[in-house]
Amino acid sequence: MRPNASRWTDHETGVMRMETVVEHTVPSVLEGVRVFSTPVRNVPLQEAMLAHADEVRTFAVAKRRDEHLTGRWLLQAVLEAHTSVDSNLLMVVRDEHRAPRLAYIHGVWVRTPLPSISICHSNGRAFVAIGPSGWGLGVDAEPADRTLASNAFDLMASGEELSELRSRPEAAMRSWVGKEAVQKAMGLGMHLNPRHVRLPIGMSSEKISIEHSKIQLEIWSEGGFLMALAARSEGTVHETPEDRLLAATKSAMDADPTWGVGCNTTRNSV
Repeated sequence: MRPNASRWTDHETGVMRMETVVEHTVPSVLEGVRVFSTPVRNVPLQEAMLAHADEVRTFAVAKRRDEHLTGRWLLQAVLEAHTSVDSNLLMVVRDEHRAPRLAYIHGVWVRTPLPSISICHSNGRAFVAIGPSGWGLGVDAEPADRTLASNAFDLMASGEELSELRSRPEAAMRSWVGKEAVQKAMGLGMHLNPRHVRLPIGMSSEKISIEHSKIQLEIWSEGGFLMALAARSEGTVHETPEDRLLAATKSAMDADPTWGVGCNTTRNSV
C-alpha cells in the first residue's frame, strides 16, 4: 500500500498532508538511516493506525496526545512511502524501558525483517528515524536557539565533563541532544544515567562505547533545529509468539520422529 492524497489528507479539516513531511540530511557516515519530520497536528486516531487507542486514552494533555498521534502517523507514512513494509500488518510495541519498536500483529506469519525506528517530538514537530533491521537507533532534536539552564548541568554530567560544560555553557544543548539520542539507541532512555554518557564538549561526530556497545553519534543543525542521531549495529533480536511456537514445534518433532500435525499426507500419491 502506498500513500496517496485521499489516504493522507483529511479533506474536511486538511489536518495532515504528505507534502508536510520533510526528509532531513543525515550525515553520510550513518548510511542507511533516514530521518523525517512533520508539524504536530490534531491527527484523528483513525488516521494513525500504528497508535494504540488504550495508550492514547492515557494522555490527559492534548499537546501530548497530538504529539503521540502525529509521531505514529508520520511513522506509518514513512514506512509506506519509503519501504516495502505493509503497515497494515504492523504494530508498535514497547519493552520494559518503554523503548518503541515495530512488530508484526500477533498471528501474522511473516518473517521479513522490520526497520529499526526512533521517534521524538520538539517545538511543534514530530521526528522519525528509520534504519536497518536489528539496529539500535536514537533521534533527538531541539530548537537551535534554545539554551540549557546551568542548574541542569550537574544532572547530565560530572567530573571533568561537568567542569568543561560550565566553562562552555553554549555547548550544553549539543551535549544534551547527543546524550538523549544515545540513551534511545541503547533502548534504555533515562534508565541510562546521562552522566554515564561522556561526550567531548562541542562534538559533531563521535564513536563512543557504552556497556560493550559501539555507537556512532552525529550532531548537526538543520531547519532551525539542533539534531542528534545515534546508531548501534548490534541491536537486540526480539522473539515473537510465533517464533516460540515454531521453536516448540521443532523441539517436539526432534524428540519424536513420528510426531505430526493434522493428517498424514503422502507426496506424489495418485
